[in-house]
Amino acid sequence: LMMTYVDGFVAAAPTADRAKYKEHVKIAGIVFKEAGALRVVDCWGEDVPEGKLTSFPMAVKKEADETVVFGWIEWPSRAARDAGFAKAMQDPRLSSAAMPFDGRRMIFGGFDVIADTKN
Repeated sequence: LMMTYVDGFVAAAPTADRAKYKEHVKIAGIVFKEAGALRVVDCWGEDVPEGKLTSFPMAVKKEADETVVFGWIEWPSRAARDAGFAKAMQDPRLSSAAMPFDGRRMIFGGFDVIADTKN
């Protein structure tokens, strides 16, 4: 049973820029895979309800013309993630491209996988 390490994020992207966002994450996925990621998943919100106390839209301060986006990157280990993420951030395909969302409102973190029904 191999447990992995996961970087997860949630953000808000301009709804009108879905194609631009999709192209950005396609390139980012290639870069992260080349840097050692096992899998890169990006998702465009479809059924993301507003909450009363907490919710994805509230967490990222989603505006009316935005859509919540969610994703994760699987790595073989925390060490592989630390090295791979540093390498990816130096890649000109990412560093020269403007993020098609407000990165200040992105929520992200690294997680040690403790259960996975896939394995």
